[in-house]
Amino acid sequence: MTAWQGELIGDHPSIVEARRLIARIAKSRVKSVLIYGETGTGKGLVARMLHQQSHRAQQAFIDLNCAAIPAELVESELFGHEKGAFTGAAAKKSGLIEAANGGTVFLDEIREMDLVLQAKLLSLLDTTRFRRVGAVEPIEVDVRFVAATNKILLNEVKNGRFREDLYYRLQIVSINLPPLRERGDDVFILTEQFIRKFNARYERAIVGLDPEVETIFRSYPWPGNVRELENLLERIFVLEDENRVMVKHLPQRILREVVPPRAVANATPAIEAPAGLAPEDFRGLSFHEATAEFQRALIRSTLARTGGNLAMAARELGLSRHALRHQMSKIGNG
Repeated sequence: MTAWQGELIGDHPSIVEARRLIARIAKSRVKSVLIYGETGTGKGLVARMLHQQSHRAQQAFIDLNCAAIPAELVESELFGHEKGAFTGAAAKKSGLIEAANGGTVFLDEIREMDLVLQAKLLSLLDTTRFRRVGAVEPIEVDVRFVAATNKILLNEVKNGRFREDLYYRLQIVSINLPPLRERGDDVFILTEQFIRKFNARYERAIVGLDPEVETIFRSYPWPGNVRELENLLERIFVLEDENRVMVKHLPQRILREVVPPRAVANATPAIEAPAGLAPEDFRGLSFHEATAEFQRALIRSTLARTGGNLAMAARELGLSRHALRHQMSKIGNG
């Protein structure tokens, strides 16, 4: 594995496959790539890897967040404009696409792009030509577009918020980045990398995680994904003095989400896995009573298997933590 900077870190099969796709796509001549992934999974990193591993690496890499710029300004930012094209256009201006000629344009959160602008982007992808706002003559460019979204674009198409033809144009090759909660022990591989990075940056000597923190890291769903993990560890490096990451260093929002096994065991006395249920065990019970008994046994056995960890049990059962607690309250857990 090469240096941390500029690399997609992890050993989970989905990440290994993503690295394989990046290497293959980067060296191809394809002009558009689509990256799917929740916020914080590393879509921007993948876009840069696609650029750096391609023949375009010595040319410009332009990054535009479509959600961060007002819709009425995106067209001028991308395509540029001629003098007098609109109120305030006091001089001719080249756009980002022109500046990226020979290189890569990264369009983050492309689903936020206006439908009219989507049509112009599609035309550019098809013809390799565009016009500045207010211009007559087209400009030809050689640009690879890497688009990213944290939403399923096909759903946006069905809801009329994204052009179907542009969707299929972008969908020729795509890379899916899984959320951190689905990557198993990658959370610890990433933690080691970030600890190394911040030890060097802040001249510290933090050696790793306390065992109880490891349990919490494994169970926590990481809604902010890799970015949340990195930001959490950097905060600890800045604010705490110990040479190991301790439970007391973690914010309450994480501790509230992941109930420590000891606390669950104290709150749930009867946590042993029940014996296997047979049809005769439900004899004499109504349908609703039998269903409740089965659910009760299923929840008990799952909690036993996960060491009393509510977050882990909820994920195994396909429920949210709130929904699991609701079920436990509704049917009783005794």
